Amino acid sequence: MTTPNSALRAARMGLLMSQDDLARALREAGVPGASKRLVQRWEAGTITSPRPLYAKALERVTGLPIEALGFPPIAALARVTDDGHGGHDTAPAPTATGFRPSPSPTTSTASPRTNYSGVWLSRYEYFSSGRDAVFTGLHYVVILQHGTRLTVRSLPGSSPSPLTMDLEADRNIVTGTWTEQTADDSYYRGARYHGAVQLLAEPTGRRMTGKWVGFGKEFDINTGPWELTLQDSSTTKPTLDTYNRQPLNNSTTA
Repeated sequence: MTTPNSALRAARMGLLMSQDDLARALREAGVPGASKRLVQRWEAGTITSPRPLYAKALERVTGLPIEALGFPPIAALARVTDDGHGGHDTAPAPTATGFRPSPSPTTSTASPRTNYSGVWLSRYEYFSSGRDAVFTGLHYVVILQHGTRLTVRSLPGSSPSPLTMDLEADRNIVTGTWTEQTADDSYYRGARYHGAVQLLAEPTGRRMTGKWVGFGKEFDINTGPWELTLQDSSTTKPTLDTYNRQPLNNSTTA
């Protein structure tokens, strides 16, 4: 008797995606064979071990480690395929034309100095003109690294205002965008804010500091400090459960 994968279903619904939407996002992430039927089989528990290529795409799309989506670790998935037979599926995903184009001359192909995957404490400061005061936003976030790309997603229990970041690492320089959906019952009444961020990673790979920029309520451009501090390099489900809570001294009122 199969057991439904409630973790994957919850993650999909949390992203406001239908099964068709998730399949489409997976195809855009480089796995052309992803279909609504495949998503249905995962969620129904008919398939319990997706191929590593699909697992990595699921991580990129959801921003969550594969274990948090109700599947075994990727290292274990390398020993089994979707049809239950042994084998590996680690070849680069083909594009729609059947081959992967070379990167453009302007695209950085430098490898980051370290792997930043893990649970981090995100801390930023912002000035509220309506309250004439500086506030601090704190989240526990999960960083997953695929090549030079970093996906950042806040753990749902760490703050009522979900935070996401999409970053690119070029050695110790980390650049990208951020989005925060404020809580409906907060001062900002469910407003969605977004902007850009640039960080410098310390040589230890355990801390990033920099600045964010974004628009305020009056469409003025604001900026402030942002810091990420590594808490645990593990992304297993027990580790995520440990940090799925509000950080101490959380003074954010966003």
